[in-house]
Amino acid sequence: MAMELSDANLQTLTEYLKKTLDPDPAIRRPAEKFLESVEGNQNYPLLLLTLLEKSQDNVIKVCASVTFKNYIKRNWRIVEDEPNKICEADRVAIKANIVHLMLSSPEQIQKQLSDAISIVGREDFPQKWPDLLTEMVNRFQSGDFHVINGVLRTAHSLFKRYRHEFKSNELWTEIKLVLDAFALPLTNLFKATIELCSTHANDASALRILFSSLILISKLFYSLNFQDLPEFFEDNMETWMNNFHTLLTLDNKLLQTDDEEEAGLLELLKSQICDNAALYAQKYDEEFQRYLPRFVTAIWNLLVTTGQEVKYDLLVSNAIQFLASVCERPHYKNLFEDQNTLTSICEKVIVPNMEFRAADEEAFEDNSEEYIRRDLEGSDIDTRRRAACDLVRGLCKFFEGPVTGIFSGYVNSMLQEYAKNPSVNWKHKDAAIYLVTSLASKAQTQKHGITQANELVNLTEFFVNHILPDLKSANVNEFPVLKADGIKYIMIFRNQVPKEHLLVSIPLLINHLQAESIVVHTYAAHALERLFTMRGPNSATLFTAAEIAPFVEILLTNLFKALTLPGSSENEYIMKAIMRSFSLLQEAIIPYIPTLITQLTQKLLAVSKNPSKPHFNHYMFEAICLSIRITCKSNPAAVVNFEEALFLVFTEILQNDVQEFIPYVFQVMSLLLETHKNDIPSSYMALFPHLLQPVLWERTGNIPALVRLLQAFLERGSNTIASAAADKIPGLLGVFQKLIASKANDHQGFYLLNSIIEHMPPESVDQYRKQIFILLFQRLQNSKTTKFIKSFLVFINLYCIKYGALALQEIFDGIQPKMFGMVLEKIIIPEIQKVSGNVEKKICAVGITKLLTECPPMMDTEYTKLWTPLLQSLIGLFELPEDDTIPDEEHFIDIEDTPGYQTAFSQLAFAGKKEHDPVGQMVNNPKIHLAQSLHKLSTACPGRVPSMVSTSLNAEALQYLQGYLQAASVTLL
Repeated sequence: MAMELSDANLQTLTEYLKKTLDPDPAIRRPAEKFLESVEGNQNYPLLLLTLLEKSQDNVIKVCASVTFKNYIKRNWRIVEDEPNKICEADRVAIKANIVHLMLSSPEQIQKQLSDAISIVGREDFPQKWPDLLTEMVNRFQSGDFHVINGVLRTAHSLFKRYRHEFKSNELWTEIKLVLDAFALPLTNLFKATIELCSTHANDASALRILFSSLILISKLFYSLNFQDLPEFFEDNMETWMNNFHTLLTLDNKLLQTDDEEEAGLLELLKSQICDNAALYAQKYDEEFQRYLPRFVTAIWNLLVTTGQEVKYDLLVSNAIQFLASVCERPHYKNLFEDQNTLTSICEKVIVPNMEFRAADEEAFEDNSEEYIRRDLEGSDIDTRRRAACDLVRGLCKFFEGPVTGIFSGYVNSMLQEYAKNPSVNWKHKDAAIYLVTSLASKAQTQKHGITQANELVNLTEFFVNHILPDLKSANVNEFPVLKADGIKYIMIFRNQVPKEHLLVSIPLLINHLQAESIVVHTYAAHALERLFTMRGPNSATLFTAAEIAPFVEILLTNLFKALTLPGSSENEYIMKAIMRSFSLLQEAIIPYIPTLITQLTQKLLAVSKNPSKPHFNHYMFEAICLSIRITCKSNPAAVVNFEEALFLVFTEILQNDVQEFIPYVFQVMSLLLETHKNDIPSSYMALFPHLLQPVLWERTGNIPALVRLLQAFLERGSNTIASAAADKIPGLLGVFQKLIASKANDHQGFYLLNSIIEHMPPESVDQYRKQIFILLFQRLQNSKTTKFIKSFLVFINLYCIKYGALALQEIFDGIQPKMFGMVLEKIIIPEIQKVSGNVEKKICAVGITKLLTECPPMMDTEYTKLWTPLLQSLIGLFELPEDDTIPDEEHFIDIEDTPGYQTAFSQLAFAGKKEHDPVGQMVNNPKIHLAQSLHKLSTACPGRVPSMVSTSLNAEALQYLQGYLQAASVTLL
């Protein structure tokens, strides 16, 4: 339906947008829900664009631009099998107006619209939006730098992805198209802007605008040159490199800023130029060779003359990264090999940039989350320390001996300084630890810590003499930075320090969970979690539950206490350590679970009011699953206690529609329900009808968890459903019908269908059976994918096992005469080789055996000619390698590609479902079962089976078959 572009609608929209900014959730939430409910209507996006252009209220303008961008992000991509969420007329109107609107809007709105253009561009450019580039390039002529910068900013967000896309013909074609249209105008703009800079050399406000342009132009240069060296840029290298070099050495007093924190335009431009030079030095070194020495000199001078202020961090780290990338290339080695050069690099660049500055200390104390992210997760790519570390690593590639020698001297003198007066000189020790770490670590991974170390550094000795004493001191709150360094050292070198030293550290780490410093107790939790995941020689965990047992109580107490420390109420590292401790300790935690599950449930209730930390939430649900699993393994009856503890919170989460948590709740409920042995408790049956509501199935993130929960209902309570909820069976089949229509989720539809066939009493689904098959055939006709065929084969064989071979033949031929033969000939015989998975193959083997030996029409109608080919394909399923080829046009179907903002499904590892084998009781070895069934068939019609086998089965298959008969000790009569 359409919303008119009327003043009344603009007014309504304005009021709702105002409400979405209200801090009170009672006002904000309904407004968000309202906007969500109307965003499918035609003209909705155009109303937003009208508001951001014409509204008198600046706040509304910005709010409309953000809402518009998020709307585009959620809905622009057309997902196969799903309704197109924006009508064609709106799409055309958006593309026709958005560039002009973006260029004429103030900067704050320009940024949002520029992002929206790049989202649309990612889907539609170049095929569905061919005139985008020309429209943008033409604006370069305008001479208005507000417009030009808008174009450059948009081009940057559009082309940025060339930096991380995989090579493909499509990508090359697109980049070529962009270069043809864009490279020359960009180069001309670059030259013109630089000329304007000298014309306006004394006009500060003009320079600021021009330098913003130069920064964007330099970023575009990086994106367009990233995949390969374009011919155009090779031919114009002189222009670009000479100007880059000039800009690097430029120092305009008017552009210097007083701010010590924020990088100014000059710094940002020089940083990007360092990146561009590093790109060329690494990738195109032959072409770049004659420019390189000039850049090395310029960048070296830059490093030696730039101060320690925070605003220079990006510049300094990019400049150091440039040196790091140059010094590890064999043919630039000569620039660095002189001992004096090495000493001077160590003394003037590396050591000063490893110091812990006042700004770092501030971040450590007041902005710990950011500090941890930079320091632990390696998002410190642009910190001085990380760059200095990389330079040490680069230099060690060719000069490990001399560099280690120079630094050992520094490390010793720093440690001596510290020893003279620890409380004043603790920063010296911090720098020493950092230097040792950067010297020793050659290769590192998140999962394993350091994997290759410098042989010249004795890590264990350093640990015992300099790290352990800090961690053993009685006061966990003294010298927090050194404590954090020590804990991080254990974490990084956990594979190099012997196990007995690590065991000594475990109680010390547990102790540091009580430290007031957020960084220290977070590092302690993270270090414990990493140690508990280490693997020993036989791939069991390095530490056994028995070795940790003496500390169980204090470990669990301190971990849960740490969640009450200021700033750590949703600390993902602590929650991950809780999960890992449960997993390692197993039954040792059972006595503590009653109090722990209460604490976990309270935490769950608190965060469900406003879920903001996805990792924390994920590990919290994992910990809940572990508590259930570990307790119910030895005492299944305890499941009721968990239900009592959890159901109240679960009900609240479902009623308040907390989207992020619903898939988790369903997974935990599946785990609880699967723990019940016999029937379904009434508390679950009350929920059953709600699970079939279409709105829950609209969200892709819910589907896997919901399907599994419904499967648990069917496995545990099919009789209850058949007797007490038979009116819900059509709803159940409606879900199957929705899932089967989607290429992304059809396998989930089959999971559900297979559970219905396997567990429901046959009479309860009788009246629906034919309709089910008709739906499957319609899908086969419309879009037959490999994944669908594999699932379909498993289903028909399961059906055959459950209802008998004759029932399968009759239902096919009841839909259309001779249909059964077509399915055998066109689907089962040619495609059976594609089935994967042991249980799936076994189901197919038992089903086909039944078709061969328990289906009279196979022996005496026109279907008989298919008997031997079917047997041949079954022997192939047993003996030939699986056929895992996928037709080219299908390669992209299975990717769970949900457009942004939909809660994606996150599988809980510890809610895992055991693989279920529906034919396990009946058939142990399908090959022997085939031999026994053929023997039984041959006693019923003597002489026929051997002749059918010997005349048309190929020799190799015949040989395998004789092997099965021998193994089963039977013969064919």
